[in-house]
Amino acid sequence: MTASTWAALLGACLLISLTPGAGAINTMNNALNVGFRRAIWGILGQQLALLIQLVIVALGLGLVVTNSPTAFAVIRNVGAAYLVYLGVKQIRAKPTAADGEQTAAIDDGAWSMFTRGVWVNLLNPKAIVFLVAFIPGFVRSDGAVALQYTEIGATIVVVDLIIMWLFFALVGRTFRRVTGTPRGQRRLNIFFGVLFIGVGLMLVFL
Repeated sequence: MTASTWAALLGACLLISLTPGAGAINTMNNALNVGFRRAIWGILGQQLALLIQLVIVALGLGLVVTNSPTAFAVIRNVGAAYLVYLGVKQIRAKPTAADGEQTAAIDDGAWSMFTRGVWVNLLNPKAIVFLVAFIPGFVRSDGAVALQYTEIGATIVVVDLIIMWLFFALVGRTFRRVTGTPRGQRRLNIFFGVLFIGVGLMLVFL
């Protein structure tokens, strides 16, 4: 991959990662619940999902999902239902006593955050459709295709990891200042719950 092609790829990856979506919401919510450092577990799960999607596209299976209305609809509806489930659970979370500690709506262990990150990103068929349309523009058929996909995958994952942790996780952490009271915690639980539900509905209707 030439330097100019990689620079174009880098710019595109930055724009994509900075666009708010389910992964960004999940990252901010984790940072709010467990803090900036531990939020990395959810981000790593999201990156694993990205790698899986890239492999699917590289193997040509992405076209199968893209060209199969049934497969696309199943993945889309399951993904939307999962996001709505997370949203409802977030909204129903009970605030703690006024000790400044936020109550996570869902289990905030490292493994739980990691697996949730995987499913939040993986159950999004539109991401596969986007990668199918996006990646071929950076792959030269006369070059080493496997190496090019490795370079593309590494760039996408590293950029997304940095943006999620050093931008969205930091944004989520700033919300902690308003969680010192049960009312503040309740409002933020509703806020993030509505965001999860909204993204889930957008996955179905947009």
